[in-house]
Amino acid sequence: MRTTLSDFVIAFLDLLEAEGRTLRRQTVRLGWGLGFVLLTVLIALAAVGFLLWGLYQYAAAWVGPAAAALLLAAAALVLALLSAALAVRWTR
Repeated sequence: MRTTLSDFVIAFLDLLEAEGRTLRRQTVRLGWGLGFVLLTVLIALAAVGFLLWGLYQYAAAWVGPAAAALLLAAAALVLALLSAALAVRWTR
């Protein structure tokens, strides 16, 4: 049996079609995954905000509003520095 150039072209186009379907399916899955990660990050940020606000309300009853704001700002800064340190460590 003789293989011609058109046989190779047809086989290549069939392979390209199958890989294109797989690529599209995986791209859609990646998009959904990234969307859910973004949603999770937004919910976590809201939760941290409410946690810090609640801690501020609690601390303001004991040490006054100005000192409570200073303490919570320092705590938020420490959390941000820890988060940045983890990000730097994991991306090396």
